[in-house]
Amino acid sequence: MRHLNSGRKLKRTHSHRKALMESLATSLILYKQVRTTLAKAKETRVFIEPLITKARKDSVPARRHVSRFIKDREALKILFSEIAPRVQDRPGGYTRVVKLGQRHGDGGEVAIIELVDFNAADEAEKRRKSKKEKEETPVKEAKAESTPAQ
Repeated sequence: MRHLNSGRKLKRTHSHRKALMESLATSLILYKQVRTTLAKAKETRVFIEPLITKARKDSVPARRHVSRFIKDREALKILFSEIAPRVQDRPGGYTRVVKLGQRHGDGGEVAIIELVDFNAADEAEKRRKSKKEKEETPVKEAKAESTPAQ
């Protein structure tokens, strides 16, 4: 009997399921959205929302607690510096699961899990623009300085 055992097994062992959730949560933090199966997306939502709630209180114990589950230092930095301040006044519901339909290969339900306050397309475009500006500005100045006037 499975009394008081909540959550999906996802046809995996406990350690495999834990590694999967940690990996999906890390990817969600880094990329702001992840395309996966519907069951994994729903289970990831249950896994990551308490971590985001904990990250809202930026303290050493909170960082240590979250770092038990999110092993990537870059993801931790993004979680505490970008995501937590943006969702500070939100009482919960930090993620959204959008159903995409069925996969052609095996008919599995596919969904996207994304952070609600982040639009991934806008974020990627901002990063590209800032990267281009950073690359173009020093190159032009360096060429102007290195050209000797004879």
